[in-house]
Amino acid sequence: MLNDKITVTKKHLQAADLVTEELQKVIQPKFIITIGGEVGSGKSTLAYAIAQKIKKQGLSSKIIDLDDFYKIPPKERKAWRRLNGIESVGPEEYDWNQINHLIDDFYHDRESTMPCVDLITDEVDTLTTHFEGIDVLLINGLYATKLKQSNFRIFIELTYDETKDAQAYSGKEEMTEFRRQILEREHLMVQALKQNINLFFDFDATLDKYHL
Repeated sequence: MLNDKITVTKKHLQAADLVTEELQKVIQPKFIITIGGEVGSGKSTLAYAIAQKIKKQGLSSKIIDLDDFYKIPPKERKAWRRLNGIESVGPEEYDWNQINHLIDDFYHDRESTMPCVDLITDEVDTLTTHFEGIDVLLINGLYATKLKQSNFRIFIELTYDETKDAQAYSGKEEMTEFRRQILEREHLMVQALKQNINLFFDFDATLDKYHL
């Protein structure tokens, strides 16, 4: 996503150190890392920190944000969700065919075109990238650990209350009653994807540390 706010702190760097240490045991060519968890839990930030760490090890990576792959554009999504009801919120809102096609392009070193949401304009731009020579794909998003192609799954734990606080702090969306219902539903659905996780992180928002 364009113009997203990312602030890398000590806890993210510590977590990235642990991830890269674990990766040394399992990494192979064309490796996919998925980072899942609640809204505002630090998925994008951790992906960035990991990418910087593995770059120093001579590995090239690209970061993919699943929020770019909603079927309904940002400007239309709120009205679409109200029209279709809270039950419409969930993994099926994403274009998994397009995501899987991108992953296939990564595996085969192809050029790939994908959507890219500009958070300033809420417009969906188009990004063209090249996967030749890319060793690692870092995919972050609410339901990222759902991807079967993932070689290494990371889950960032956050309580429902922490999710609401993080969303309010980010200022990406106005905190209305309907938005609270969406966060609650997403919380339940994200929590259901905690199987087969390689690393759990529980960032404490008030302390510069992490828990395993």
